[in-house]
Amino acid sequence: MTRLLGVTHRVALAAVRCSRFGCRALGMFYAVRRGRKAGVFVTWDECRAQVDRFPAARFKKFATEEEAWAFVRGSGSPEGSAGQKDERVQESQVKGNKRLREPVAEGDQNAEPCAKHVKPSVEAALPVGKDSFSYMGEYVVVYTDGCCSSNGRRRARAGIGVYWGPGHPLNVGIRLPGRQTNQRAEIHAACKAIEQARAQNINKLVLYTDSMFTINGITSWVQGWKKNGWRTSTRKEVINKEDFLGLEKLLQGMDVRWMHVPGHSGFVGNEEADRLAREGAKQSED
Repeated sequence: MTRLLGVTHRVALAAVRCSRFGCRALGMFYAVRRGRKAGVFVTWDECRAQVDRFPAARFKKFATEEEAWAFVRGSGSPEGSAGQKDERVQESQVKGNKRLREPVAEGDQNAEPCAKHVKPSVEAALPVGKDSFSYMGEYVVVYTDGCCSSNGRRRARAGIGVYWGPGHPLNVGIRLPGRQTNQRAEIHAACKAIEQARAQNINKLVLYTDSMFTINGITSWVQGWKKNGWRTSTRKEVINKEDFLGLEKLLQGMDVRWMHVPGHSGFVGNEEADRLAREGAKQSED
């Protein structure tokens, strides 16, 4: 099932840059690296529900979402030093806490608290799963983009980019196989994101793209093209027939909300997807 959500105002678009958190520039973020559900939360109650009485729980409070996600993924702060001091809490300290307390974000008490009855241990690596993503309600957020240098020329080079978040292991920038065009790259970037989502058993996706061609094609034009024998209103053959058929097949069983974001307008997710696409275009074809 596909749905198109039109976002016409820059103010509304700015809100999605913070994924499900909205624009909480002055708020705090609670990062859970190990708990019932790993991820970043915006209230202490949400965080506590994931870590209270959970064996070897690890969590921490941050002033920025970027630092919080870096902690969740085990990479520390973006600068590589903040938030690392006294990361492991001694067992005696944990036992002394009869009630789980909210972590402190700054200062000498920068160590993360742990849930009760914790024994110091080497924690397992966080698997790539639903809890590793950014959310908008129940929907996982992803940005896609495609590019093509010398588009329409003999030596065109196209790439696709998929961006899930800062340092996410599923972020990818690869060369577009086959015919090298910008429109194909945009379509196949969306295909790649949906393939990745399906592999992670994710069936609800908010997909941001700056390609209205891709959005209009899959949400509206495809049905008309089918009725016309895959010909346009001017009776010309639909050049991207196979590309849209592939995308349509991937969407079976998926609930995708298509969101348009203006390209090169300073939105982090779109800029990162564009960067990955350009990196992919530089690669050689397999």
